[in-house]
Amino acid sequence: MSQIEVQIMGQGYALACPDGSEERLQSAVGNVDLAMCKIRDAGKIKARERIAVLAAINIAFDTISSSQPIQSTSQEDAKATSDTNAMFESLLKRLDEALAVDGQLL
Repeated sequence: MSQIEVQIMGQGYALACPDGSEERLQSAVGNVDLAMCKIRDAGKIKARERIAVLAAINIAFDTISSSQPIQSTSQEDAKATSDTNAMFESLLKRLDEALAVDGQLL
């Protein structure tokens, strides 16, 4: 097990990493940093922990969406897919709204 130093939103972190996985971990850190910086730069949320939670949800949502391609074979499947997507969009909107208010507290 090795340890690597990374930067996320300008703050340093020391992370343990299985030997041989340093490049994958650096890539994951880059994805997290990018997601967090996008949220911060949008200007709605200022608190670092709120930004981290929203970024984690966005990354998880993107991962689920990309790992399970939608291939509807019937109208029922299409409706279920549409309902699921609408539910996720509604959830993300509600989280954005709730975190925007909390984010003002720093």
